[in-house]
Order: sequence, then C-alpha cells, then structure tokens
Amino acid sequence: MSGAHACFAGVDIGSAFIKAVLVSRQKIRASEMRPSGGHYKETAGGVLEAALSRAGVNRERLAGIVVTGVGAESAPFTARSVSDISCLARGCRFHFPAARTVIDIGGQFTKAAKLNPQGRVADFLISEKCAAGSGRFLQVMARILQIEWEAIGPLSLKSKTPVEFSTNCAVFAESETVSRLAEGARPEDLLAGVHRAMAAKVAMLVKRLKMEPVVVLTGGGAEDAGLVRAVSEALGLEVSVPETPRLTAALGAACLAEESQP
Repeated sequence: MSGAHACFAGVDIGSAFIKAVLVSRQKIRASEMRPSGGHYKETAGGVLEAALSRAGVNRERLAGIVVTGVGAESAPFTARSVSDISCLARGCRFHFPAARTVIDIGGQFTKAAKLNPQGRVADFLISEKCAAGSGRFLQVMARILQIEWEAIGPLSLKSKTPVEFSTNCAVFAESETVSRLAEGARPEDLLAGVHRAMAAKVAMLVKRLKMEPVVVLTGGGAEDAGLVRAVSEALGLEVSVPETPRLTAALGAACLAEESQP
C-alpha cells in the first residue's frame, strides 16, 4: 500500500515503557506510550491499537511496521526488526537533520552513537550495566527523596551547592544519599550532585566517540531538565532535546518503515 492514505508504524518495546508512533508522508499522525509492566507482548499490541485508534486509522491501512527495543522479539504482530541504535539515529535526524551525535539515556543503559553526514550510524558505544549510568539511578533517588519523577529536574535546578559524591557506584551513592540527608543536605543539592555524577559518566562515553555537534540527548533521561543541563556542562556545549524524547526510537522505526517501501 502506498500513497496519501498509507500509514507506517514504529513500535519500541523498551524495558520500562512501550511506545508506538504512526507516520504518513514523514509526518507524525499519532503516538502512544504505556509502562511495559513486564508484559511485552500484551502491552505492545495494546499500544499499537491505541495509536491506530488515536489516528483514526484502520489496521488494514497500516502499510508496514518496524519494531525495536529489548523486547522486539515479543512483538505480537508481523514486523521488521531494526536495532534501537539505528532507530534512535533516524528519530533524532527527524527532529534535528544536522545531528551528528546521539545520546540515549534509558532505564537500563546509556547509549551513544556517532552519525555520518548522511545520518547513518558510524560508531556507537553502550554503557556498562551500572545504574549510575542510566535512568534507574534517578528512579532510586526519587524513591529515597520521596518525590515524583517529574519533579526531579525542576527541583535540582534550584540547587546552589551540589553535593559531591565520593563514589561513582549507584549502590554506594544510595547509602551516601541517606547519610547526607540525615546530616541536613538539601534534596535539590543531592539531585544536582547525582546529575553531575551521571553527566560525568555520559561525557566519558561520548568523548570516546570523538563527538561532533549537533549533539542530541534523548530517552527518558532527556525529560529531566537538571540532567540535560548537567550533560551540557560536562560536554561543554548545548545539547538538543526532542519535544518527546521517549518516543525517539519509535519515531525512527516508523520513518524507517515508510522509507523501506518502494
């Protein structure tokens, strides 16, 4: 199926959230995102159907699907599987055509990719499996400080004296946070300190790639304004952030689905 009525879907089955984006003629028609809840197959099917319903598109008008993410093999529908790095690169170029470096801070890992002038992945690196280098660290901090995830960024931006953590390990940083709280440290200073520690790890990863601007920060971590600022400071340049950073891989998958059609 082709033409003005054809729609293409990208579904990102991530560890924490499952996202779907519909595109037609390289324009976003609809999107949907839900927590995975550990039920990849059931949730992925529901997310895709919800996106189709939101766009008012019948399943028969869906001309192609690309699936990506850690749970891609669990997709309950026929789809072409593409690596999340490639999908992230395409999604970032949708928003920022000049993007040359992509940083994705997800729930379990941080990924960094260097793109060639045509927007294809030339090289990439993935962080070691350590919570201090991923969004999981921020979830732990939110729980300790008893604040909502959405409040982390705005609160950390109020910090005047960020706490310097003596460890780069999330496990030890968790106990150190509890101790610092008992000593009277302010929540915003603790969060700003965590952001600095995470940004330092991100910067180490990205600089190994010999980054080039434009640098795009995406994933759940990019929704945290404090972390965005810390990463910008650690890299020494302003990073660009998509309007809905969690949807970047799903958007890229949808674009790749459309572009693969004759």
